[in-house]
Amino acid sequence: MEKDSIQRSLKLFIVLSRAHRSINDIVNKHIAEHGLNPTEFAVLELLYHKGDQPLQQIGGKILLASGSITYVVDKLEQKEYLIRVACKDDRRVTFAQITEKGKAFIEGMFPEHEKRIDDIMSALTPEEKETAIELIKKIGYGVQS
Repeated sequence: MEKDSIQRSLKLFIVLSRAHRSINDIVNKHIAEHGLNPTEFAVLELLYHKGDQPLQQIGGKILLASGSITYVVDKLEQKEYLIRVACKDDRRVTFAQITEKGKAFIEGMFPEHEKRIDDIMSALTPEEKETAIELIKKIGYGVQS
């Protein structure tokens, strides 16, 4: 019985990994067509939807090593999609703030990005999507505990 459980777990891991890679390949290609890498897009999308963010906290919110954030922010700043803003209350804190050019960029590409993801997920019914969300969350929470 234990060997069967291990085999099913391995198969599930492989299926999830392959699905993740296939989805990311499609989404990342779309992002690249707009001149960004996935990390740059994640930072810009975070700022667009959540507002100004302390540079020190961006990495944790988009699952990126903090050492890489400076590089990504530099690249986005060169493209004039964001600016750094010093915190008025704490000189040790610097915020990343999306610019009007950055907002216009995201607003121009995000609807197509959302549609592409919806097209990918359309293989599932709404009920299957809910079931998948709950099951994948269950795995994620199980790992954390």
